[in-house]
Amino acid sequence: MAIEVRIPTILRTHTGGAKSVEGAGATLSELLDDLEARHTGLKERIVQNDDLRKFVNIYVNDEDVRFQGGLGAPVTDGDVVTVLPAVAGG
Repeated sequence: MAIEVRIPTILRTHTGGAKSVEGAGATLSELLDDLEARHTGLKERIVQNDDLRKFVNIYVNDEDVRFQGGLGAPVTDGDVVTVLPAVAGG
């Protein structure tokens, strides 16, 4: 079993158009490193200066990772990770 990562439309150019991809790791950081090995450029759109980009939200099983340790948040097989760009407007 693997960790499912749901990719927003704006980042699908890095996944060959795939809406979701699978990866592995014990933490969010390790998962992103694993994904980067197969989907070059994806990590730099999510991480900046060893932290999550300000306008990208990531959820593990519907829980915001910023409240679970950020890049150090634990992930396990069977988890669903959702990447969402923050939306602003009025």
